[in-house]
Amino acid sequence: MTNWRAVIIGFLVATVLSVVGVVVPGIGQLVAVLFGGFVAGYLAGGGLASGFWHGLLAGAFGGLVGGTLIALIVAISGWAAGPIGGLFSGVAGLGILFVALAISFVMALESAIAGAVGGVLNPNPRR
Repeated sequence: MTNWRAVIIGFLVATVLSVVGVVVPGIGQLVAVLFGGFVAGYLAGGGLASGFWHGLLAGAFGGLVGGTLIALIVAISGWAAGPIGGLFSGVAGLGILFVALAISFVMALESAIAGAVGGVLNPNPRR
């Protein structure tokens, strides 16, 4: 059973560290996803498979939410240039969304591996 509390906390950790990673060089967004996945796996506990699953969900959720927000901002901002600008920004927004989906896949895998490590370090599930 999925521990959504662990997934949301892992997502929030990754989000906060990603914001800090923009300001402080060296941390980076991919390292932030590692920490978020680890936290999700550790909080969920239950061993390797449970940690992998919860880290995967935290990383995928972060990538999808971030990518969707960026794609929407680009798509909506084009309407300032009129209907033609709206059409072009809508197409650009879809392209950004597809790239974000690919990036979220990579982030989810990285987060899942870190979550598996966290799940192994905490074999007892927390509720």
